[in-house]
Amino acid sequence: MRKTFTALVAGAALLATAGVSAQEIRIGIAQEPSSIDPHYHNLGPNNGFLSHVYERMVQQDSKQRLKPGLAVSWKPISDTVWEFKLRKGVKWHDGSPFTADDVVFTAERAVNVPNSPSSFGTYLKGKTFKKVDDYTVHVSTKDPYPLMATEMSTILIISKKAAMGAQTKDFNLGKAAIGTGPYKFVKWQKGDIVEFKRNDDYWGGKPKWSKVVLKPISSAPTRVAAMLAGDVDMIDGVPTADIETLKKNAKVKLSQGISNRVIYLHMDQQRDKSPFVTDKNGNPMDKNPLKDVRVRKAISMMINRPAIVERVMEGVAIPAGQLVSETFFGHTPNLTPEKHDPAAAKKLLKEAGWGDGFGLTIHGPNNRYINDAKICEAIAQMLTRGGIPTKVVTMPKNVYFKRASRGGPDKSPEFSFILVGWGSGTGEASSPLKSLLTTYDKSKGHGASNRGRHSNPKMDALVVKALATVDDGKRRTLLQQATEVGIGGDQGIIPLHYQVNTWATRPGLRYDARTDERTLAMDIQVVK
Repeated sequence: MRKTFTALVAGAALLATAGVSAQEIRIGIAQEPSSIDPHYHNLGPNNGFLSHVYERMVQQDSKQRLKPGLAVSWKPISDTVWEFKLRKGVKWHDGSPFTADDVVFTAERAVNVPNSPSSFGTYLKGKTFKKVDDYTVHVSTKDPYPLMATEMSTILIISKKAAMGAQTKDFNLGKAAIGTGPYKFVKWQKGDIVEFKRNDDYWGGKPKWSKVVLKPISSAPTRVAAMLAGDVDMIDGVPTADIETLKKNAKVKLSQGISNRVIYLHMDQQRDKSPFVTDKNGNPMDKNPLKDVRVRKAISMMINRPAIVERVMEGVAIPAGQLVSETFFGHTPNLTPEKHDPAAAKKLLKEAGWGDGFGLTIHGPNNRYINDAKICEAIAQMLTRGGIPTKVVTMPKNVYFKRASRGGPDKSPEFSFILVGWGSGTGEASSPLKSLLTTYDKSKGHGASNRGRHSNPKMDALVVKALATVDDGKRRTLLQQATEVGIGGDQGIIPLHYQVNTWATRPGLRYDARTDERTLAMDIQVVK
């Protein structure tokens, strides 16, 4: 039988004091990974959980500041070439050495994973990787690329020896799941547990916990109950409705912070006949009103963001008017959250020729973002009151993302109007701009998650220029201008709010909130 928490904390504190590693840690997680393949799906839970097993050349701390990882240093050696010096003496979990061959193999493989719902090509396309020697890699681009190290902090490196010819299913079964990280992959029983064991030969020193068990608990009340019952030592995704009560509970310690994630709406801006846009009686139409910027703007005006934050999010969120909050690089002071103005919205609809309204269906996940299904319901009610009767369809995230990305004809996005979230893996505005709003172009890695197919050559040019601009001040201005075109001018997406995330631990443990939302056993601290 598992030791009581009192014994766990006492033992862990004693072991930590003695400089010896502690024992098992059990974590209740709100989100289960969609795959153990680190390149299958650029999804927050995957990127976090798999950080136990795999590592990046450049790592990020809890505030997304860069630090050495599998690369000990990096620098531009010309206008278009960056040099990465790799860490020597690192071993893969199978005992083989980590070298530049693994980095080059990773870069080639990560952009070509079949059926990826959201590709890492957005960070890798346009870059050429070359092995100089076993511990030196050169990465070249057509133009100067100041964000090279930042973007390399998003790619998990895999073993060429273990993964050559491997498919996603081989990772999920553990056959190819060989990393360099502090923990080794043991098993993934879908819906039950993800288990890791300590890598005693980890280059960064012996990890604190001998065993890490991640327990997917999608039900928020059940997750809290598991925490209070001592079945787990920590949970993420503390439900907003329970936060105030838990703050008063001496058996629980909370950690809270704003994340890099914006919750937003994508709208079909490409098809003349959109599958889930109807007339007010529910009949299909040959004309798609979402292609008109006035209609998209009107929908934004119908949404009462403060009401969603206060009533749906229990006050634990921040209304959004753009892709990143003011704490992140590239935020523009010229865009604020859209004011709730139903009268102005109706006027715009009339100007656009849709004064009598039309029908919509909002699709969204019901187990990915905080209160996601409830947000969909609130938006549907607001639009219905504004003259756009809106139905709600939600589904589990593993089904949702596949359909939202490639469920339509020729693997196009299936839905017309969707709720999504994006966390900036780079900690600044170029990541969501490039992925969500640039014109979809698989060959360039542009618009990898642009499920609304927004397209504006002016905005594209600003993003491309920003990514090639070395001067930070000028690059910030370009990112701000691109945001103002893509959202302020085009309403290419409709930002709703920025997430604020909450973790809970038992006394004796502490977890510092991360802007990237990751739940990492390595970051759990034992305190007296």
